[in-house]
Amino acid sequence: MSKQNALVTGASRGIGLAIASRLKLAGFRVLTPGRSQLDLLSDESIDDYISKLKYPIDVLVNNAGINLLGSIKSLSGSNIKDTLQVNLTAPLKIILKLTPTMIRRRYGRIVNIGSIWGLVTKPDRITYTISKSGLGGLTRSLAVELAPYNILVNCVAPGYVNTELTHKNNSKSEIEKIKKSIPLGRLCQPQEVAELTAFLCSKKNTYITGQVIAIDGGYLCL
Repeated sequence: MSKQNALVTGASRGIGLAIASRLKLAGFRVLTPGRSQLDLLSDESIDDYISKLKYPIDVLVNNAGINLLGSIKSLSGSNIKDTLQVNLTAPLKIILKLTPTMIRRRYGRIVNIGSIWGLVTKPDRITYTISKSGLGGLTRSLAVELAPYNILVNCVAPGYVNTELTHKNNSKSEIEKIKKSIPLGRLCQPQEVAELTAFLCSKKNTYITGQVIAIDGGYLCL
């Protein structure tokens, strides 16, 4: 049997890197374009990249995202535009480009990497919460429309993950406070997000679709 092909955006580090590595371990041929190949801020770049793909894509993981902090008092036009473009519009455009082949082959797995901040929110997360909430809505809508073609669409919503970005946005003392607010008492590891994502991408997943699955150590239970 030939390998299945997976496309993972934002796979240079953190969660995306862990997902790409896990899918390779599972036997997928994994494409991990960098920004020079696939610039999600540019519709032309998206069109150009997908038009040059040599293989049909069986699995898509929309992982790339940006989190530009800003309150209602400080939001700029570029903050709003760029966050919505990268986190919501670009994933939709990629899906629109790839699903015709999935429909024709009657198979596909799509996983959008959202966030618990698409389910709840906190100060300075206006555009991020809007974009990740929209990603959840996109997931549900696509799941309904693509179900007749055996294309399953889900959204994984991580909580606090032990990544470079988390440590960049929070001091050591803030990290310790965050850990205490999580029932499991620790940050999520990128590999744990990757394991969940890999299952949703696999042929073992035959009936889960349209779901936003939080992986947060119980944070949202409180």
